[in-house]
Amino acid sequence: MLLEIGSMLSIDAGTKVFDKLKNHDKVEYVFHETGRSDDLFDDKQFGEFGEASILTVLVDETHKDEVFAEIFETAGLHESETGIVFTGNLVSEKIN
Repeated sequence: MLLEIGSMLSIDAGTKVFDKLKNHDKVEYVFHETGRSDDLFDDKQFGEFGEASILTVLVDETHKDEVFAEIFETAGLHESETGIVFTGNLVSEKIN
């Protein structure tokens, strides 16, 4: 079964995570969108708003812990508050 891992990260952290996961052998799909946030980040490039990366990663549930840890580490969440990462619900059976 596929599981969703979601995150909202600073633009720099999100781009690093996307670049690392886009060809990762344990990631089925990774979607990267950008937007602006007025409450999550200290770095505000647009007055009251900061640029954000919204990532949705689909992985087989057997790899969720490993991929979650890679997102957390690559985004630098252990060192600073550059975003959030979370696991969602099971999405579907793996499509061949």
